[in-house]
Amino acid sequence: MPVTRFEVTLRRPLAGGTRFGDVGAYEEIVGSLHFALDPLHAANTRITDLDLAPRNASGRVELISDLSILAPVARGKGNRRVLLDVVNRGNRVALPRFNRATRPVFGPDSNPNPPIDVGDGFLMRHGYTVVSCGWQKDTPGYPGLIRLYGPDAVGPAGKPITGRIYAQLQAPERVDHFLLSDRAHQPCPAADLEEPHAMMTVRDQPDGEPIPISRDRWRFARVEAGKAVPDRDYVHLDGGFEKGRLYQVTYTTCGTRILGMGFAALRDCASWLKHGDEATGNPSHGAIDYALAYGQSQTGRLLRTYLYQDMNLDESGREALDGLIVNVAGGMRGEFNQRFGQASKDRNNVLAQLFPFSDTEQTDPETGDTAALLGRMSRRGGTTKVFFTNTSAEYWRGDASLLHTDPDGGRDVEHGANVRIYHFTGTEHGVGTWPPTNVQPNSGERARNMLSTINYEPLLRAVLINLDRWVTAGVEPPPSRHPRIDDGTATTPEKLTPVFEPIPGSHFPRYVARPRRQDFGLADEVEQTLTLPPRPGKSFGSLVSAVDSDGNEVAGVRLPEIAVPLAAHTGWNLRHPDIGGENQLLVFAGATLPFPKDRAQRKAWGDPRASIEERYASRDGYLRQVRQAADALVSLRYMLDQDVEPVVERAATMWDYFTR
Repeated sequence: MPVTRFEVTLRRPLAGGTRFGDVGAYEEIVGSLHFALDPLHAANTRITDLDLAPRNASGRVELISDLSILAPVARGKGNRRVLLDVVNRGNRVALPRFNRATRPVFGPDSNPNPPIDVGDGFLMRHGYTVVSCGWQKDTPGYPGLIRLYGPDAVGPAGKPITGRIYAQLQAPERVDHFLLSDRAHQPCPAADLEEPHAMMTVRDQPDGEPIPISRDRWRFARVEAGKAVPDRDYVHLDGGFEKGRLYQVTYTTCGTRILGMGFAALRDCASWLKHGDEATGNPSHGAIDYALAYGQSQTGRLLRTYLYQDMNLDESGREALDGLIVNVAGGMRGEFNQRFGQASKDRNNVLAQLFPFSDTEQTDPETGDTAALLGRMSRRGGTTKVFFTNTSAEYWRGDASLLHTDPDGGRDVEHGANVRIYHFTGTEHGVGTWPPTNVQPNSGERARNMLSTINYEPLLRAVLINLDRWVTAGVEPPPSRHPRIDDGTATTPEKLTPVFEPIPGSHFPRYVARPRRQDFGLADEVEQTLTLPPRPGKSFGSLVSAVDSDGNEVAGVRLPEIAVPLAAHTGWNLRHPDIGGENQLLVFAGATLPFPKDRAQRKAWGDPRASIEERYASRDGYLRQVRQAADALVSLRYMLDQDVEPVVERAATMWDYFTR
């Protein structure tokens, strides 16, 4: 087994020893999980550049992951399942999503072991052992982030490898310089400050025409006290970078991280929890039978890449993860196994890892390529169960519909027996903001409209329970729900213009960018992009859900806030002019377009939609309809009975806000 030992650095009661129903108290165990990978083993040979890593005396590659385990003190009272929390940029995601818990904010001086908010204790009451394992090496080095530590690849004579890299940079305000990284992660330094063949372009839409910027106008430097100081980690443009515009830089970097080691860390951590013995320090030895994983956004794309590479077989030939929830990843993968890759990249216009989108085999009529996301796993008879869940924002980003259509968006494609695909109707990438605002909580960027207020967590909690039952007892989950071409619920964004443009202040986008085929010259055996900048090709056939006359989507799993609406809830929202790029969609954002309060307001606004007063006789009548809609979802198993009351309470809060 690749796990050699678990070194514990902290052990304490979780939530002050709070008891969680019949399961009882939990404890938190924190430490370092040590691995030694065989670079020649078939389970590891698809890890790019692992063969170029320094090895120990036994010929193995050593790495270490930060590890956090939340487990019942009485292990026998747990449900014998581990939920692998695939941390997003070093941050926990499972507790915030399933337990409705808050997430600490980390910085240079943060507490390395802050108290863990367990929210409403959902995962604990169900008896899950929750494990957060570091897989990403290039996160900021802030105390408290859960990281991976491992060697870089080296070339002849132990020297760092050099090669071309492609980065996209954008800011909501004018800036003098950019760090050469995505999301302020550890930068990819320029190999040569004076590199003559380095290139910079700028565009105003993700799929727009790139405008070259003369090499003599920019340099590898940062601005300090008003002067440009040469620096391999930064790029500076004369006159500064304009807010909202999209800048792309192509240059030669020095040194490459072995990103695919993160796959092995997650896989072998899960396998160790199920099969590892006390000699390696497994604190749940003999208490775990099944491993489920949850990843969202960045780590949803990581799990899609993990599945595509078929990294789920450990060195003993066992499937490590029995079920996965891949949330808000759309149809993208990412640079998680790429030489000179950046694991934080999250824009489909700068990634080579798009096709294949669907889990079953498809052929791209433009390129002739034939592949399936789960092709390798299917060919070996893999049984891992997978839920792909997405919000409306991933559909408007242009890649989510490609999970269940052909690449040109001309026909539906059916998924395999071990897959379900759910579209959470009328939602945005996050779980909605309350109270209403047009400022994104994480980025601070402003949207043109109020952000989406819809919280899809009740649907996600049901997905976990359905996945658990599917994996452990063979209980088939509810059928997939998403926009379809054959029933007319899938359409192009432009066809929705007649519905939204008459709504006062809707700011419906006049242009929606599409992901496109791009020739990055992606090598297969050693994943590396060799054609930079890429050569653009034909756009993919992106589709979104059709809407009703109110502007609410008709496809997918419709929460009561959509079935019994007080507003239109969308997967699109424009950037505010204050942050530039006002004709671009604000990434990850949806919008809430409230109905008029009463008939007088409707007439004053000139809104074609019926007012709240005209729709519902009273607050109590509205809430009765909300409860009926929630009960209907419970009967179909898209929602849990325990979440009906919280949904009704939130609806009451929304009523009070929108009718005040």
